[in-house]
Amino acid sequence: MIRKHSATLHGHRTSFSLEDAFWQELKTIAETRAVPLAQLIAEIDDQRTPDSNLSSALRVHVLEWLKSQRSTLLPDET
Repeated sequence: MIRKHSATLHGHRTSFSLEDAFWQELKTIAETRAVPLAQLIAEIDDQRTPDSNLSSALRVHVLEWLKSQRSTLLPDET
């Protein structure tokens, strides 16, 4: 299910929509990195291209994180 969430980024409130699975993974990433969730979201927001939206940037970040975690767990196939 897609839900609306909000955060304060650089002193401004913003909202975004994410599926529950992506939201849970974002919280897990923040916990793993030992950073507040709002800080993680702000970092992702700062790194996204101006023509992308925050919801998409958050989803891509989760995907990239999961891919990087998987590559550290799998043996090198070369």
